[in-house]
Amino acid sequence: MSEFAAPIPVLARYAVMVDVGYIYAAAGELLFGTSSRRDYRVDAVPLIQAVTKHADELIRGELLRVYWYDAARDRVPTIDQRVVAQMAWVKLRLGNLNARGQQKGVDAQIRADMEALARHRAITDAVLIAGDEDMVPAVEAAQAYGVRVHLWGIEPPYGTNQAERLVWESDTVDVLEAAFLRPYFTRAPAAEQPRTDVSPTVPSPAQLFGERHPRPPVAAVRNAYTASTGPLPKLGPDRRRVEEAGEHVAHKWILTRGQDNIRDLLPGPILPPVIDKELLVEAEKELGQSLRPYQEAREWLRDAFWARVHREFGIGVGRSRG
Repeated sequence: MSEFAAPIPVLARYAVMVDVGYIYAAAGELLFGTSSRRDYRVDAVPLIQAVTKHADELIRGELLRVYWYDAARDRVPTIDQRVVAQMAWVKLRLGNLNARGQQKGVDAQIRADMEALARHRAITDAVLIAGDEDMVPAVEAAQAYGVRVHLWGIEPPYGTNQAERLVWESDTVDVLEAAFLRPYFTRAPAAEQPRTDVSPTVPSPAQLFGERHPRPPVAAVRNAYTASTGPLPKLGPDRRRVEEAGEHVAHKWILTRGQDNIRDLLPGPILPPVIDKELLVEAEKELGQSLRPYQEAREWLRDAFWARVHREFGIGVGRSRG
């Protein structure tokens, strides 16, 4: 009678692939209400170590290396990036940072590396920290070679900061919460000092949606109005809430669709009909009411959307009339 030995467990060999632009911007929004790197500092070395440890706890196997995808002017690394490049088991990959502070070529590097590692059987699993839908072809290509893709995201302050299709296509999904990230992010000193010589600034989306001020019940408003002036006319949408919804949709689009796609809308101010309709639908979901009978409210919505987009790209705000 022949005997068969018990199969030896197959250990994973995995790579961790980090879109630094995503993790920094999403964590900044979560912790400080801003995605601008000027407003906070990141201690990258211990952050990478924490991410590596977390991957080791979740995936039973051997780490190939961490790929750290960032950007720099003319691809010349900063001092912080040079420190990262010297870390063991870490590969710094740099795209180009243009004059407007926008990174170029990073998504393509991630896709090329993930597909090459999968094609050459260098890994069995890939941990991907990213949010852009442009990553979907890379995920699908890696899976076609038998690689499991584990998508990690940053806890969003509201809504979502990852493309829905990217979440769908990944094998597993995990979220890095504020408590995990907070030790490695600190507000920049200049950003902490209150300014008294300027008029109040427009609140960030995180401030707008982090604390919603309770409003008195509609019935109470109606009764008070009726007692003093007679029957209450039909109320339209609240302007402040409509503008919040426009900011929210714009912010979510910038995070999930990528800045390159949003930049295609500039300089505006007219939105393509398909995009305008999608903006309306998303805002109506947020508000829980229809804006279609209220042309003025739709203009508030477009103006708030453009205000958020223009602030993101550092250019003047124009009014939209679609």
